[in-house]
Amino acid sequence: MLPYAAIERQLDATIRETHLPIAGARYQGKVRDTYRAGSYLVLVTTDRISAFDHILRQTIPFKGQVLNRLAAFFFERTKDIIANHVIAVPDPNVTLAHACTPIPIEFVVRGYLAGHAWRTYADGLRTLCGEPLPEGLRQNSRLPAPILTPATKADEGHDEDISQHEILERGLLDQATLDTLGQAALALFQRGTELAKKQGLILVDTKYEFGRTPTGDLLLIDEVHTPDSSRYFYADTYDALLAADQPQRQLSKEFVREWLMAQGFQGKEGQRLPDLPDTFRCEIAARYIELYEKVTGLPFEPNTDPDPAGRIERAVAGALLNATD
Repeated sequence: MLPYAAIERQLDATIRETHLPIAGARYQGKVRDTYRAGSYLVLVTTDRISAFDHILRQTIPFKGQVLNRLAAFFFERTKDIIANHVIAVPDPNVTLAHACTPIPIEFVVRGYLAGHAWRTYADGLRTLCGEPLPEGLRQNSRLPAPILTPATKADEGHDEDISQHEILERGLLDQATLDTLGQAALALFQRGTELAKKQGLILVDTKYEFGRTPTGDLLLIDEVHTPDSSRYFYADTYDALLAADQPQRQLSKEFVREWLMAQGFQGKEGQRLPDLPDTFRCEIAARYIELYEKVTGLPFEPNTDPDPAGRIERAVAGALLNATD
């Protein structure tokens, strides 16, 4: 684990946004800055953090490096299930990828009743995105089998739950594409579950995003099994904590949401977005690093170049020079 002092020293050297000299528009998402370069995408994972569909004002040291490296780790270990968009990872914060047209649906898979699913259940609802939820469950209970709970992708504001029936009814996808991607999402979740189990973790829920290439191929895109898109529990204490109705020890971004809720913020209209204290920024960074090391079994080796913007610019230039389809 990286010493706290090393994280603290990086507080003023984080990557809030980038401005690479690449022709074409830059798209700034919640976490990534995306550049189109011909048939390629340059994806820069910044140190921004979002919660409740809001980008927080403060950045998190090393967060971008953790997410990009972790996504690369899992893209490599799931490419036999479905091909992905990765061409190269020329920098800890950068992925060079094939340009795709994003599928307008997030394929969320849930194996446990946690987070949004639990809040829905606690409100008395017994279906989620058209999937029935059995009676008698408690928070963090394991579901009889993983379920697919899709969501529409929103550029701004909240993503919305949607059933498979509604996806077809609204013409967002055809039956064949929905079936292919739904099956891929469940297979990816199974692989993620197996990899997590080897490391003493439980993959609780996650989301997958897909895109279509100009030739019509479907690819896994964005990220996979990172703490920004997934929730993990520690396996060794799961049963005892569940039996005692105690919160699970987890590796995910949920603790950030819980902190925000404790400050009176849930992303609702009229609520004020609180600032993250530096001590909490360091705690978040430490948790991201812990998840990387726990999930991969590898030590996190940060790049502490004092000029991260220049480092990224040089890496991208080299990657584009060497790229071939």
